[in-house]
Amino acid sequence: MLKQSLQLKLSQKLSPQQIQLMKLIQLPTQAFEQRLKEELNENPALEQGRDEELMPERDEFDNKDDYDEFDGNDSINAEEINIDEYLSNDETPAYKLHTNNYSDDDDERESPFAAPVSFHQDLINQLNTFILQDEEREIAEFLVGSIDDMGYIRRSISDIVDDLAFTQSIYTDEKKVERILHIVHELEPSGVGARDLQECLLLQLKHKTPTQAVELAIVVLLHHFEAFSKKHYDKLLQKLEVTTDELKKAIAEIEKLNPKPGGSYDSTSRDIEQVVPDFSVRIVDGELELKLNGRNAPSLYVSREYQDMMQTYKAAREKSKSQKEAVQFIKQKLDSAKWFIDAVQQRQETLLVTMNAIMHVQREYLLDGDESKLKPMILKDITDLIGMDISTVSRVANSKYVETPYGTKLIKEFFSEAMKNDQGEDVSTLEIKKILKTVIEEESKSKPLTDDQLTDILKQRGYPIARRTVAKYREQLDIPVARLRKKM
Repeated sequence: MLKQSLQLKLSQKLSPQQIQLMKLIQLPTQAFEQRLKEELNENPALEQGRDEELMPERDEFDNKDDYDEFDGNDSINAEEINIDEYLSNDETPAYKLHTNNYSDDDDERESPFAAPVSFHQDLINQLNTFILQDEEREIAEFLVGSIDDMGYIRRSISDIVDDLAFTQSIYTDEKKVERILHIVHELEPSGVGARDLQECLLLQLKHKTPTQAVELAIVVLLHHFEAFSKKHYDKLLQKLEVTTDELKKAIAEIEKLNPKPGGSYDSTSRDIEQVVPDFSVRIVDGELELKLNGRNAPSLYVSREYQDMMQTYKAAREKSKSQKEAVQFIKQKLDSAKWFIDAVQQRQETLLVTMNAIMHVQREYLLDGDESKLKPMILKDITDLIGMDISTVSRVANSKYVETPYGTKLIKEFFSEAMKNDQGEDVSTLEIKKILKTVIEEESKSKPLTDDQLTDILKQRGYPIARRTVAKYREQLDIPVARLRKKM
């Protein structure tokens, strides 16, 4: 038997324009510039420029007639398309059809970029200095191609032999590949092509001038690597039967080595990541002044050429099917251009409003740069101030940078949770982390402080927090446990 029921359901859907705005807000300056270029390439009705003479005159948008929306149906009468109204809809004033935010005072700093040789190409170039047969060279180049950005080969020799057969049609054996791998190990930087950390460090030591300390360091890594990695120095002294001073010199040699030889390659050989501040905060006459990067405020306007095309359609006496299809295409592009211009304007306003609220909350810190004056602040604090959704504030804070008198900062670094000190006052967790880092830097490296001892020190300084919280902050600061901080 069929049953009937009545159900009320409330749902919320975002319009394409809202989705576009949210995507634009989360983009940092460089990504926004790339998105702008893509939109300019895809939409011929959208143009960018600084010449005021290119902007549409306001008197072109004074007609108040109603506009009957064109739905693209082939049977529609051409007369239903009110061209005058589309060009001059009362709901779309002229100022919404262009943005002209450029100022002659805006700085456009451009950094020159080198055209470097890549890390792997440099290794290939070094191979050219070795006398190798054709097959040996192909194997060597394949091995170099298997090296990751840190300088390691993370695959077994047997897997490489199989890949050479399947992908390069080179049928060889593990012994030959192993022999050619030794040639790769001769390349610079030392340690490149190693299969694990132990081999990487040993390769670097073997390239050093032989001394008593270097030879002892090789013995330590070759036969007592586990005890060394866990810093069991007492066990090493007993097994090696050496003095403390001799072991200390050997460990000093190991500490000079680079565990990531590929990472030491010149920075120009790797992808260059340039940080472009989205905002700048300056101190002018004792007050903070906020400015949005001019590259976030491009000059955009609706193409005059596309408007002229609509005027041409209006003047035509006979409207063919192809003309109606053309005007539908033009309408879509003009709509898209106006929506994008509006989204860019809203993006600018949202960025400024959000950053302005953050600046005023952290006013004391921004005036003198003392990190202890950073106030506890979470996303909800800003949303309450500006009346926007918490996701919007998160998009602004997550990937944007601000240039301050004390360096360029990631905006999310201004956010932190609050904790109570022994006087009942709210303090930022950033302040506690800074004190914790300072205490660890000043500790005796021969007897590093345990988490329990760090907890007691923080309590003495007025921060009563649990040991597990201290361990969490230490891990967030990327500081190892006491045993791994120990030095001879």
